[in-house]
Amino acid sequence: MSETRNVLVPDGLEGERVDAAVARLFGLSRTRAAEMAAEGTILVDGAPVAKSARVMAGSQVEITLPSVDDSPTLAVVAEPVPGMRIIHDDDDIVVVDKPVGVAAHPSVGWSGPDVLGGLAAAGYRISTSGASERQGIVSRLDVGTSGLMVVCKSEHGYSVLKRAFKERTVDKTYHALVQGLPDPHMGTIDAPIGRHPSGDYKFAVMDSGKHAITHYELLEAFRHASLLEVTLETGRTHQIRVHMAALRHPCVGDPTYGADPTLGKKLGLERQWLHAKGLGFVHPGTGDYVHFESTYPDDLQLALDRLADMS
Repeated sequence: MSETRNVLVPDGLEGERVDAAVARLFGLSRTRAAEMAAEGTILVDGAPVAKSARVMAGSQVEITLPSVDDSPTLAVVAEPVPGMRIIHDDDDIVVVDKPVGVAAHPSVGWSGPDVLGGLAAAGYRISTSGASERQGIVSRLDVGTSGLMVVCKSEHGYSVLKRAFKERTVDKTYHALVQGLPDPHMGTIDAPIGRHPSGDYKFAVMDSGKHAITHYELLEAFRHASLLEVTLETGRTHQIRVHMAALRHPCVGDPTYGADPTLGKKLGLERQWLHAKGLGFVHPGTGDYVHFESTYPDDLQLALDRLADMS
């Protein structure tokens, strides 16, 4: 059975988007609130509303929540992931090279393959720490970003690496192909990142956002684009994509953040040119520093080769 709940919008939420207001009023995630608006289960003063509509103080918000039995259940489903490589494996951790088009773990609205499902299909036993659908996960990569991820197999490994990522002692190195030539060729971007007001799955540099620091250095300059090495001090969603777009040098193949789709098409790209190239940290079991490297996948290498031919 479903449950219907009603709340009056307080003065403090005057002018907020429906999805943001519902998330705060009923303790839901903003993503779930947006899904409910799309499903027509959110009414404002008796009428269905879009997620981007603005609420007025004193309006009545009515939502219909599914019962626990009706709620979508997230669970890891063992399913092989073609192209996913195991870079390192021991009692505490497994390091994987994630292909593009693969999520880190199951999530609402995602029906494609994920890293945890691929590991389960390959017979790996993962730490039981964390939520059931993301056990062992201490950091994530976007579906559209390829490269290195570490997943914890032991509870000790999870505890140690979760703390290391939180305290920013993990070395995360990315390579990004961006439009144009950044000036200066080496620099640091220190700008807060928050959810973009016009899109649920888009982010932007905003004063109200979370602290974010990105360092970049030019590796190779081409006629139309530049290959950068990027290191992160923080791990905000879409951080590199947002920060490079803020410099007016978006990742090639990333029209969401302002890239020229014509260039991406010429290079054969169907996603942003961004790859998690290196990952280093103190091993939770041995206490030794370990570092792992990944090579470019075929689509990114092909784009580089075509770019070189155009220069």
